[in-house]
This record gives sequence, C-alpha cells and structure tokens, in this order.
Amino acid sequence: MMRLRVLLALACLAVPAAAVANSGLDQLNRREEVLGWEAVGRVEIGNEGFCTGTLIATDLVLTAAHCLFHRETGQPVDVGTIRFRAGLSGDDVVAESAVARAVALPGYEPAGPTDEQNIRHDLALLQLSQAIPAAVAAPFAVSDASGVREVSVVSYAIGREQSLSWQRSCGVLGQRDGLIGFNCDVDFGSSGAPVFDRSGSRPRIVSIVSAGHRDADGVVAFGTVLPDGIAELKADLRSGKGVLSSSAPAATASAPTIRRIGVATDPGTTGARFIKP
Repeated sequence: MMRLRVLLALACLAVPAAAVANSGLDQLNRREEVLGWEAVGRVEIGNEGFCTGTLIATDLVLTAAHCLFHRETGQPVDVGTIRFRAGLSGDDVVAESAVARAVALPGYEPAGPTDEQNIRHDLALLQLSQAIPAAVAAPFAVSDASGVREVSVVSYAIGREQSLSWQRSCGVLGQRDGLIGFNCDVDFGSSGAPVFDRSGSRPRIVSIVSAGHRDADGVVAFGTVLPDGIAELKADLRSGKGVLSSSAPAATASAPTIRRIGVATDPGTTGARFIKP
C-alpha cells in the first residue's frame, strides 16, 4: 500500500520507464576506477551502520536525513560517532574526517512513515571537522532535475559495502510535487547516495536516494529534488537552527586523514529505508 501511494504521487510520468535502458552496476574496486568519484564516500554511523554521502563543499557532505536518527526510536544519533570516508574502495580511502555538526531539513519526521512528505524532506548536511581539499576530492555541484530523463547513481550498499558501485544509466520514472522516481539499482546502505545528471561536462547532483522498493520486477527508488533544500540546510547551519552537534569535547582542528586503511564492516546493520510490500 505504501509503495502504491508513492507511485501515485508520481503518476504523471515525464518519460516512459522503457525509454532509458538500465546499465548494470560497475564495481569500482581499484584506485584508478574511483578517479572522478572521490567526493562520494561512506557515511559510517557508529554501531548504526552506514549510508552514502557526497561532498558538495570541501567541508559539507550531502546525505539522507534518516541517516541521522536511530531507526527504532527516532532519536538523533551522536554526531560524534559519524565519520565520512571519501572514495572508500576496498582497503583504500581517498580521505576521511569526523563530523562536527549535522542538520536535517525541517519537516522531516524521524519517527514518521516513509511517505511522500518524509521523502520530500529526507535531506541532511554533515559539516566535517576538517575540510577535505578539493584537490583530493573535488565537490560536486547540485542542480535541478528539470527535463532530466536519464540519471546515474554511485553508492555503497549491503553486499557491496566496501567498494563504490556505479550505475552509469537508469531512467527517471517521473517527477511531481518535489519528488522524483527512478529505476536505479540501489539497496540498503544506498540511502543518501547521489543521483547524477551526466548530460553536462561534469556530473551534477539532482537528487539523493531516500527510499525504495525491490521485488521481482526490479527496483523503484525515490528522492527529493534539489537544490532548494540545500540552501535551507546551509542557512540552518549558519544560524544553528536544528543543528546536531557531537556530545564529545571539541577536538583541536587538524588536517583530514588522507591515507590507506583497512575496513571492518557488519553488513547486517546498514542504514536505509526501503518500503516493504
């Protein structure tokens, strides 16, 4: 029933689903394959699991609002337990930093249902403790999705949590009232993953993965359109409105960690909101 309601919200389809053939997933397992995607990283949330996030400034990571809240209680996670690992691929990471502050888009209800209203507001910014130089991981620009028929997604997910996966091409199913639907291959852990328009000289983020439904017919995923919510989130970070901060004492500022690391992950605790049939 939930899936039906969300699909009805996108009933005025911009493009037939068959107009864009889905490409398969490319696993970016080698360092050279991550080139160009260094700003996409894994958002690790203490013992809660992980989401996917993307640098849109040297110290700002775009992800899903629901990644900031405990799944069972709806209470905010301790921001001090969140770490962003840019370009994580196997045992390699381009750069990593702790998170100092975070803010979710006003109107998002952590304990609310996965419905049109919450998907529309399922957006958050993480402010890193240390900025990651653009020369190391160049941030992506955000743009509106007007007229976009084909998108691309770069994400982590359960079963492929240690390497980025890139789906070069998938179709926009429709847009309506601030929502966008697409048939990209995403799963638990892909929450917050960037949805790119690749029609220009460099990919631009037009949405993020918020929720989805997987069955025998494939995946239908949903997100909010950009960039209006980004401006509101930045304003809230500046003013302090609704900002979540670490409960730990502030650390002395230092350069971000840029090094090779090993990774241990429990794939059974991945953050995402997939709609049950």
